[in-house]
Amino acid sequence: MAEFLLIHGSCHGAWCWRDVIPALQALGHSARAIDLPSHGNDPTPAADVTLDSYADAIIAAAPPDTNLVGHSMAGYPITAAALKAPDRFAALIYLCAYVPIAGKSLADMRRMAPTQPLLAAVQVAPDRVAFTIDPTQARAKFYHDVASDVATWAISQLGPQPILPQETVLADVTTDLPRHYIQCSDDRTIPPVFQRTMTNDWQGGKVIDMATSHSPFFSDPAGLAAHLVALTQE
Repeated sequence: MAEFLLIHGSCHGAWCWRDVIPALQALGHSARAIDLPSHGNDPTPAADVTLDSYADAIIAAAPPDTNLVGHSMAGYPITAAALKAPDRFAALIYLCAYVPIAGKSLADMRRMAPTQPLLAAVQVAPDRVAFTIDPTQARAKFYHDVASDVATWAISQLGPQPILPQETVLADVTTDLPRHYIQCSDDRTIPPVFQRTMTNDWQGGKVIDMATSHSPFFSDPAGLAAHLVALTQE
């Protein structure tokens, strides 16, 4: 039995994994998700959130030999957690996620992409502590292949995203842990071409593809669960 800890992306929370957790459990594995600080039901003020506090929350929630899955911006927190506590984790799985580059912040990497499809939907707070996603654009960006009722519910759950963690650089990103990447070829948030750029010359694990939006946890939770299990059995 494999152990999975599922980490959400920007403006999301543990709620986005609601369909993947039972799918993994049905395959005989253990899975849970957490709210990162200031996300979902976590009460931490956005101004107090750092990339380091994200990493600490992940480490605190991870039993030994955890397979750590990070969606989208969570590529940075899962990498930071693995760097701080490498003995806690069995593997890192990046789900249409940013793969950190040493000396680059997530915000830097976003600007490196050939297009910026999410930019028009980003609403930065006047104090620049957090941003939100324009709910009228959220389905087109995140959930275009998701059932209408599920997309409507998901949009209602979206919350503010602290900015500081995304402007924080990781000086070293070297890890000996197995690393896998799931590309989403119909992603309208992180361009698929940029996902391919991030996985050029990939080492230490597998790169596979899902023909979904940025949200395979809603559009194909069973397929995503099967891929996660297969990757841990490589």
